[in-house]
Amino acid sequence: MNRFDNYFTYKDDQLYCENVKIRDLAKEFGTPLYVYSSRGFKERYYEIDAALVGIEHLICYSIKTNFNMAIIRLMASLGSGADVVSGGELYRALKGGIPPKKIVFAGVGKTREEIEYAIDSDILMFNCESIQEIDAIEEISAKKGKITSIAIRINPDIDPETHHYITTGKKENKFGITVRHLLEFLPRLRDFRHVRFRGIHGHIGSQICSVEPYVKTLDKFVSLIDELKSNGWGDIEFVNMGGGMGIVYNEETPFNLQLWGKEIVSRLTSRGLKLIVEPGRYISGNSGIFVVQVIYRKEGETKTFLITDGGMNDLIRPALYGSYQKIFNCERREGSEIVDVVGPVCESGDFFAKDREISTTLQGDYLSVMSAGAYCMAMASHYNSRRLPAEVLITEESEVRLIRRRDRWEDLLRNEEL
Repeated sequence: MNRFDNYFTYKDDQLYCENVKIRDLAKEFGTPLYVYSSRGFKERYYEIDAALVGIEHLICYSIKTNFNMAIIRLMASLGSGADVVSGGELYRALKGGIPPKKIVFAGVGKTREEIEYAIDSDILMFNCESIQEIDAIEEISAKKGKITSIAIRINPDIDPETHHYITTGKKENKFGITVRHLLEFLPRLRDFRHVRFRGIHGHIGSQICSVEPYVKTLDKFVSLIDELKSNGWGDIEFVNMGGGMGIVYNEETPFNLQLWGKEIVSRLTSRGLKLIVEPGRYISGNSGIFVVQVIYRKEGETKTFLITDGGMNDLIRPALYGSYQKIFNCERREGSEIVDVVGPVCESGDFFAKDREISTTLQGDYLSVMSAGAYCMAMASHYNSRRLPAEVLITEESEVRLIRRRDRWEDLLRNEEL
């Protein structure tokens, strides 16, 4: 197990979260089931906070990674802000107790309805992705008689050395604008009366395990801000580095958060700039697991299949990205075997692992898919009219909280005309 898996450990060959046996949770709440460690969320948040000591900073938890309301309330209790990318995420953040002035709104396709909602909610700022979006915010703000703060997302054309599906800071990506386009737009921006340009934003990708891309990005941003300030843009006070810090799924080198913080602090201290960061996966990823039961053990001509009651609709990362997530039997046994761990959905892409070596597993066993706190339940669907799984949160005191009940059959038809 990797260094963040200490939230889920074996005791006497049984997998536990704190002092709670995972197999007991599976029997009580059924499977498939998501299990989260509140200690994991807290420790990762505090680790980021400690790495940035020395500069004024705001940590905005990226709600898209895991948007359960209990998780949002937990983050709010720690003092976290929120990074939102839709009106729905803004609604969740506000309902979860995140103060509006700790909310930043990103995303390339904000609708007028979403912009109006955010302005009316008095959020801290928009992270603007295009000149057309800034035009829309100016127009809507003028009609409301308000002045709206924005940061402009710059595409620095830096390779974060991650999966191409989750790279967001290269020139061929749809995110942000180039420095050239920004400089061409600035004369017109000076005439805007209802938009206040307060920061530079950049998010270069996700699951980044090296500090170097962040250093390159920050150097570009600091140089740009220095130039802007020397040309009369004195209102710029924020630099937003986004998120994307990687976690250990398999054999990755752990992200050096202390070096990351040191490099950031050293570049910003003398300039008096305020920092915003938007971590998601780094906080939530290894703070959760996904538990399934083996309903059939099927011996094929060339493979052994462990068919589970969880499917790609519940956890799509392996099917979508070809992502690797460790899988452990909740009851550790002697011996091992090579198997495909698959689900019941009628797609060949419905798998959690192929040709994977795991400990000897029997029909009826419970398996734990690790590192399932981020981009797992958040991306779940009702495909095949499958009910969404339950979620439970385990506190440091080993209290078990059901934070989302399993769908009932009638929930599948709730919003349809019958």
